[in-house]
Amino acid sequence: MRRTALLASAALLTTLLPMVSAQAQPQAADDPASVPVDRFEGEVPFANPPAGGIFTWGSDNDDPPALALEERADAPEGDRVLSGAYDISGYGGFTHDFAFAEPAHDWSAHKGIRFWWEGRDNGKKVAFELKDGGADGEASELWTTSFTDDFSGWKQIEIPFTDFAYRTDYQPVGGIDHILGLTGTWGYAVTLPVGIQGRFAMDGVELYGKADQSLRASVLTDSAVHPTDEGGTATVKISVATTGSAPIDEPVTVAYETAATGTADPGKDYTPVSGTITFPAGTVSGATRTVRVPTLKDKKAEPAETVPLALTVTGAKPPAETPQIVVDAHGLPYLDAELPVKRRVADLLSRMSLAEKAGQMAQAERGAVGTGADVATYDLGSLLSGGGSTPTPNTPEAWAKMIDGFQLRAQATRFQIPLVYGVDAVHGHNNLVGATVMPHNIGLGASRNPQLAQRTGAVTAAEVRATGVPWDFAPCLCVTRDERWGRSYESFGEDPALVDSLETVIQGLQGARNGKDLKDNDKVLATAKHFVGDGGTAYGSSTTGTYTIDQGVTKVTRQQLEAVHLAPYETAVDRGVGTVMPSYSSLDVLGDGQGPVKMHARADMINGVLKGRMDFDGFVISDWDGIDQIPGDRASDVRTSVNAGVDMVMVPYAFREFRTTLMEEARAGRVSGQRIDDAVSRILTQKFRLGLFEKPYADTSGASKIGSAEHRAVARRAAAESQVLLKNADGVLPLKGSEKVYVAGSNADDIGNQSGGWTVTWQGASGDITPGTTILEAMRKNSARLTYSKDASAPTTGHDIGVVVVGETPYAEGVGDVGNGHDLELSPADRAAVDKVCAAMKCAVLIVSGRPQLIGDRLGEIDALVASWLPGTEGDGVADVIYGKRAFTGQLPVTWPKSQEQLPINVGDTAYDPQFPYGWGLTTLTKVPEGGATTLKALGVAAAVAEKAGSEETGRAIVTKARLIVQQRKITAASAKPFAEADHLLLTGRYAAAVAQLTQAYRATG
Repeated sequence: MRRTALLASAALLTTLLPMVSAQAQPQAADDPASVPVDRFEGEVPFANPPAGGIFTWGSDNDDPPALALEERADAPEGDRVLSGAYDISGYGGFTHDFAFAEPAHDWSAHKGIRFWWEGRDNGKKVAFELKDGGADGEASELWTTSFTDDFSGWKQIEIPFTDFAYRTDYQPVGGIDHILGLTGTWGYAVTLPVGIQGRFAMDGVELYGKADQSLRASVLTDSAVHPTDEGGTATVKISVATTGSAPIDEPVTVAYETAATGTADPGKDYTPVSGTITFPAGTVSGATRTVRVPTLKDKKAEPAETVPLALTVTGAKPPAETPQIVVDAHGLPYLDAELPVKRRVADLLSRMSLAEKAGQMAQAERGAVGTGADVATYDLGSLLSGGGSTPTPNTPEAWAKMIDGFQLRAQATRFQIPLVYGVDAVHGHNNLVGATVMPHNIGLGASRNPQLAQRTGAVTAAEVRATGVPWDFAPCLCVTRDERWGRSYESFGEDPALVDSLETVIQGLQGARNGKDLKDNDKVLATAKHFVGDGGTAYGSSTTGTYTIDQGVTKVTRQQLEAVHLAPYETAVDRGVGTVMPSYSSLDVLGDGQGPVKMHARADMINGVLKGRMDFDGFVISDWDGIDQIPGDRASDVRTSVNAGVDMVMVPYAFREFRTTLMEEARAGRVSGQRIDDAVSRILTQKFRLGLFEKPYADTSGASKIGSAEHRAVARRAAAESQVLLKNADGVLPLKGSEKVYVAGSNADDIGNQSGGWTVTWQGASGDITPGTTILEAMRKNSARLTYSKDASAPTTGHDIGVVVVGETPYAEGVGDVGNGHDLELSPADRAAVDKVCAAMKCAVLIVSGRPQLIGDRLGEIDALVASWLPGTEGDGVADVIYGKRAFTGQLPVTWPKSQEQLPINVGDTAYDPQFPYGWGLTTLTKVPEGGATTLKALGVAAAVAEKAGSEETGRAIVTKARLIVQQRKITAASAKPFAEADHLLLTGRYAAAVAQLTQAYRATG
């Protein structure tokens, strides 16, 4: 699933505060003179933080605008202007940061900021942002508004500071004060429009006007929603806050009155109240007063009812919203936790309007709903955090507080249907800084350990639920068939039998197959994705941007579809998985006459196979804007996807349009009421199973275990068991603690690189992005004599052995496709490090990557080679096998190719001559059986007995012994194919046939 664009997208800009731009107004007589900020005459350099100056930024290398100080005869101020060109696909803009080494600027005496802008009349919104408070320009609070470029030529834009709102979709830091103080201003930023090629020019940025108290003081309420039981008393706390936290110098009055515009009846449902609160001059910032609103019992079963508390403020800025008292729904059958879920669903569904049902079928990105008023306005059923969409600060407490705030908004709806909040926790709670980050799925595939996979799922679920999130968009059940795919590491492997065996992770996430554990505070709803065939897309078939394979076309026979791609979903349904997510990709089943059809539109697969033949009783959630890829207009996309069986539609920024369109399609009869009721019933069923109606708010009792030693121990074991020893000449590994070790390579000391994509942000990032132990740090714990030189520039003499840790930098999805700025080769720096170290001493090379890397040309110089995959935050697990605390036991979950020309290459292929076959993995600390062919013959007999007896543990042990015997010989083209097929047979319980294939492989090496 795609992440949200965290800084500014076209959709986001349309949600920012509107501002009416106008020609500059005449200066009032008592206004102070304007104060220049930027004249763009050369006084402000182009520079990067911490130096003061102007710099550009963007979502990728093409998105930052090109800037220049241009001489213009028509410059409004002086001779030069700031001009630029842009063509932005994600987000991009520029910033003027004031120098970190100097004090921040005090803008609190002024009314606002203004500047000259050369309009292009393109109708696009331009976001303007202030950096307020905090330590410096990159660690401040962001306050934003926007103006519309709907004019031509120069125009002076005036923005009063009262128009700026605190950014809710992204903050670089958090917990400062959420008040636009202006006493410590660090600069400003401009976010340019997306989706057009454009130019702009700007001049004469300055502060104007005189601030009065109404600009410096604000009246706030403790919440926008105040639920109470029928007959209870709601308490609303009203406070005054000022910029710089200075006491108010004039009185502030707040007149309050319960308004009859809500759904509750005055005198029947509540006792009306009114009055005035006065904050006298000299009142300190943060002072609070309380208003109480009594509600009345009328002994009727009824939905929730609202009572607005109207506030009239004098002397300060009023609250952004009118607070609402909510008399909770009561006495209705769906609220009775003792009733069967099916009956509760039927009762609630019977009471809902079409608008409420359509809202339940919409899922929005948290960054698109601001403080959450839209949750109630549009009856939203779900919110999500895309990759990197996090609260500020990014802590467990902030996550719980954020989600509780959104859940509180849902309490203002008629039936108080709780939200179900979702995240992509694909290898631990990877959006959260400090969470336990597991190896990616490809590493778990290498472990061949279903019990361990279940434990990793359980740790993930516990950490996710402890932050208030009850839904995880995992696991990915893709069967990866081409290493050029940028999502390869999200797969357990290339063999459907391997994927099937590790679906124990579903029980780790959800608990019991019947869903009875979902209400527990350490379990989450799981998602099987991406249905179906996302791992089989053909190279070059993608039409998404510059992607080459992701979101492309999977072209298969019906038999291939069933055997390879559908099989894991049958297992997932049997395991009780709660939700399924369709793939972005298209499916082309040979002979069915349909050609390639986007999965979000394939009713035959979703309604027919998944819900029909497999009897899936959960709900189907679309991928991020996935329905937009269906050919046609919005109405067509909505009706096609919903009629195909999609129950909830992830429309991160277009949820309003989706809801309206779905209602129009339903009223027109193009989407039936029965289909909508089916979808909403499925969604409500899972919400009841999760216990959200009884406990909508976060249970943080397990938060202390997030990132705990207990949880990290599971990740450490998973990292150790995921390591695959591909070569080990002369027993170089394990290392001895007494050896003097030379460590080099780009991935030796980088927690971001070893964690990969989907870590803290969507694409992941290199560097110290989250707490953990790098491979180098772990090795230092085991060796008293260790030299580290990232680029191998330090002298190599005097060392016993070198360890070079190389591989990939993070990426996610199609961004990481080979041919989209990526390949399967080591970087020049990594190749140089391998060459230098391995030429100077015995060496072990660890490849930290999400897929195989082509290293055949250097294999002869390398003594030991390890596929480390992406081990996550626990580098100690890697050191455990390197230093012999644990044995190497991992096996290749995918075939390791000799060259890119061989791709795609998979177990079962007719032509199969890889560098290392599927299932390959040497071991240490284990004695290899002797006797060669004679022993293999005996093992074959024993395997047949174990298979007949149904003894899985014995059968696996027998096949493992046979595999170790074969691995003592050199791989040949003739031996690779039966060797790989033996591992597939083992996973399907055919132990005798597996030993027979290994015996054939042994003979082929003789």
